[in-house]
Amino acid sequence: MARAANLEADGNDDARYRVLVDAITDYAIYMLDPSGRVTSWNAGAQRFKGYAASEIIGQHFSRFYTEEDRAAGAPARTLRTAAEEGRFETEGWRIRKDGARFWAHVLVDPIRTPEGELVGYAKITRDLTERKAAQETLHRSEEQFRLLVQGVTDYAVYMLDRDGRVSSWNPGAQRIKGYAPAEIIGHHFSRFYTEGDRETGEPARAIGAAMAEGRFEKEGWRVRKDGSRFWAHVVIDAIRDDSGEVIGFAKITRDITERMEAQRALEQARQALMQSQKLDALGQLTGGVAHDFNNLLMAVLGSLELLRKRLPADPRAHALLENAVQGAERGAALTQRMLAFARKQELSLEGVDAAGLVRGMAGLMERSLGPAVKLVSRFPRNLPPVFTDPNQLETALLNLAVNARDAMPGGGQITIEGEAVAVPRNSDTTLPPGGYVRLSVTDEGTGMDPQTLARATEPFYTTKGVGKGTGLGLSMVHGLAEQSGGRMVIASEPGCGTRVEIWLPEADALGEVKPTSAGGAPEAGVEPRVVLAVDDDPLVLLNTTAMLEDLGHTVISAASAEEALAALRQQHVDLVITDHAMPEKTGHQLAEDIRLSHPDLPVVLATGYAELPPEVGADLPRLAKPYSQAELGRLLCRMFPDQPRQ
Repeated sequence: MARAANLEADGNDDARYRVLVDAITDYAIYMLDPSGRVTSWNAGAQRFKGYAASEIIGQHFSRFYTEEDRAAGAPARTLRTAAEEGRFETEGWRIRKDGARFWAHVLVDPIRTPEGELVGYAKITRDLTERKAAQETLHRSEEQFRLLVQGVTDYAVYMLDRDGRVSSWNPGAQRIKGYAPAEIIGHHFSRFYTEGDRETGEPARAIGAAMAEGRFEKEGWRVRKDGSRFWAHVVIDAIRDDSGEVIGFAKITRDITERMEAQRALEQARQALMQSQKLDALGQLTGGVAHDFNNLLMAVLGSLELLRKRLPADPRAHALLENAVQGAERGAALTQRMLAFARKQELSLEGVDAAGLVRGMAGLMERSLGPAVKLVSRFPRNLPPVFTDPNQLETALLNLAVNARDAMPGGGQITIEGEAVAVPRNSDTTLPPGGYVRLSVTDEGTGMDPQTLARATEPFYTTKGVGKGTGLGLSMVHGLAEQSGGRMVIASEPGCGTRVEIWLPEADALGEVKPTSAGGAPEAGVEPRVVLAVDDDPLVLLNTTAMLEDLGHTVISAASAEEALAALRQQHVDLVITDHAMPEKTGHQLAEDIRLSHPDLPVVLATGYAELPPEVGADLPRLAKPYSQAELGRLLCRMFPDQPRQ
């Protein structure tokens, strides 16, 4: 009875196992006999292999394999391995009833009796096609991403571990930083930083910020393998695992040196434009003021000069008169500096031997600078002549030397040097291409801070204190250089002295050397002439008339161009002296009208500043305001050299 009960129990277990196996639909669970023929078939096997139990039981399991696997003996090898090793497991392509392929995970276990006799095989197959497709998609994605990173050459894209050591390296990183992968992987990324940044802990701060905030971004100097520096834009992103733990960092670096240099050049150009516009506005204001002031000074100086001849011999009155003359002359010198800054002074441009000019004024400079200052000049042989006004250049160099002396209260050395330089095409300077001579005055003085340096050329700006300077010295030098076709450059730092450079074009670079204006008073005057004086300012007109009449000439006064033309129609005139800046019709336009009606009548332009472009009225003699009676006399001698007074 007990045996019957056991048999009944075993039968119940078999029934339960069969129900369990048949209920499984995600796995194909079936048995094979020792030769590989199917002996059982569950619902899962029917679902994804496509065969009903009646269609497949008794058939060899090799029909589930691809033709290539059957030809290679894979089914037999599967059973042999399972029998010999007690288990066989693999993944591969299998075939459904309809011929479609699926990716299967296969497990084969041998079934033996208690005595060890092989009676068959248990085979479990799972359809992993979807997982296989997902893995292949992921693999393709990873491969594409790898190719993408490896294809980037404009960016250094690489990874760091938690400690900041390089764990991957793309070609862009090799191109920008210079290291091959074998040279840098495993090394700390801090070697890309400058020594100063490493000393201040910049690499650790970058990693700390990326770990704490998830991202770090900055620009700064980085170092290549060869030691050269480049300006880099850097981004560091933290890489986290599924639990949120930081496992490393993704680092992207771009070399933006060219962009930074372009931005810097743009900013320099913008600053230069702003400075140019500011100086141009100041120049226009200064030139206009100086023009009007020149007219006033001319009336004052001319009247004082005539009074000097007419006053009785009273020493006290004579002293006061001379004092007034000196004050007016100082005012005239001040206006000349203002005009120099405004680039509107009348220059007599010619070829000038700069080295010879400095040697010639060395004695004057040494006396002006005093015994505490050592003056040194250095000029190479065969230095080309410069194209400028020699008198104005002397004044400019003397001004610079005096400024240098004042910057060295305890004394020191002032060095004046000259050097020939060439400005090539497409250079970063505003100068036209060609040959130049760079004259420089260097001192060992206190120097200037950036704020002072930025305002150094502004008119009336001075750091010497009240009554110790007009603030027009550097302004005048700046104007002379610009008007001569060059430029002025100042380099200075606090405690390191100052170097002022005057760049002037070579005389032969312009293709001509203008003659020097005649100088020196004539031995005698000329025969009395009839002079037409034209000026819209009644003070200047009265002064010019009085000085000419005092020289013995007959003067016809006209307050406008139309009055002058009317006077010419009525009587004979030997010479016309006309102001240029007049309303309605300028002096140059008047000269053009006179040339049509009186082609042989000489005309002289009197100008308070060089408001005429070089090509306008270049063939007309000029008389710079304020002019004295002696200058009027010399002008007449030049205009009529063959008719001296008898």
